[in-house]
Amino acid sequence: MRLLFRVLLLAAIALYAVMAFWSFPLIAENAEGLAGFDLRFFGYSADEAREFLSALSDTGRAHYLGTQHALDLVYPAVLSLTLVLGVLRFGARLPLVVRLVLVLIPLAGAGADYVENVLVAGMLTLPIADVTDAMIAQASLVTTVKSMLFAVAIGVTFLLAVVFAVRRRRNIKRRAQREAKF
Repeated sequence: MRLLFRVLLLAAIALYAVMAFWSFPLIAENAEGLAGFDLRFFGYSADEAREFLSALSDTGRAHYLGTQHALDLVYPAVLSLTLVLGVLRFGARLPLVVRLVLVLIPLAGAGADYVENVLVAGMLTLPIADVTDAMIAQASLVTTVKSMLFAVAIGVTFLLAVVFAVRRRRNIKRRAQREAKF
């Protein structure tokens, strides 16, 4: 499990780096500098969504619907599986019910990410005049929920990893001290 966790963590970091340093900047470059929907962690208004859709070039739209959504098809699964394994590994001492609840958070985040992709694709494929305020509000809400769920899951996993590392270090010290007495 440790090796799988490390491989998935590296894959999640690599995918995120590709999106953060290449894919989303390319979209912004083709949208007069405006950030894509996925990067608006606290949501967006109908006016902001329409401004982005109006500014987005055909090239940017094709990239968002093609390459970016292909990356975002893999990323949520890799990230959520990494976080699930992290919770299971670093939170092994937690009660089973707590671990199950903590595992559900990144899984729900991935589910929200996939729903967001469908909603954003719908907005990107329609003429701007056909994109309703209700569609925008729904997509914005899902984006916010996804962002919050993943932020909590990452924070919890990081906290569990720190506690795990501290406990491990203490145990190693205690073992060394016991062996030194003999």
